[in-house]
Amino acid sequence: MTIATRFAAALGAETSRGPGPPELLPVRLARACAATLGVDGVGLSVVDATGTRIPLGSSTASAACAERLQFTVGAGPCWEAQETRQPVFALLEDLRRRWPPFADLLIAQTPFRAVVALPLREDLAGAGALDLYSTDDARVPDLDVFAALAVGELVTAALSEAAVWSDWPADRGPDWLHGPDARRRAAVLRAAGRAAMALETDPATALDLLRAAAYADGRSLEDVAEDLEQGRLDVARLAPGRGP
Repeated sequence: MTIATRFAAALGAETSRGPGPPELLPVRLARACAATLGVDGVGLSVVDATGTRIPLGSSTASAACAERLQFTVGAGPCWEAQETRQPVFALLEDLRRRWPPFADLLIAQTPFRAVVALPLREDLAGAGALDLYSTDDARVPDLDVFAALAVGELVTAALSEAAVWSDWPADRGPDWLHGPDARRRAAVLRAAGRAAMALETDPATALDLLRAAAYADGRSLEDVAEDLEQGRLDVARLAPGRGP
């Protein structure tokens, strides 16, 4: 059975449970990737033309958490794969050496101990990446890299086809760019903008302050931004030198 046939069968199994809304297509694709490649978790993300990192969908809640943790610290294997357009293989020792803040959060909040990040072919949404997570880094050498790259091509083709055969406003993009994870990420950027205004600084600096608060509390950036938007966090706490 070819890789394409195996992936199509896995995706068909996901679709047979119910087609679901179009914005959840990346979730179905991530689950099909996990089933095809035999990994413990899969995440799909893209960096758009403005440099904004958008999570598209994940195979499990733990995989979604791992993506949020990379965004929280602003670094990690997926970020490097998207920037360099090269595959990144990171066992637990590599994670601890190259991205210690991310490794600390990943170990504390997920069962994953290794990450393989593969760049996806750029399409209309921007530079994508496929994150493959493993709970045992001893299994990473067994990964069929050719199969993983081929599955990445199939994912890109599926997203592109979905975009071609649907109508969407040019300023919004296809529906699969607006799933639940993407909407939470957009809320983070809104929170950073509001914090920037309140603290009389720029959004990038405000985002860094939110990141520092999230890391200090061992939480995701999305959770801290939600607290800020809901009034559970005083924006003054984010100012440098301010305590709880």
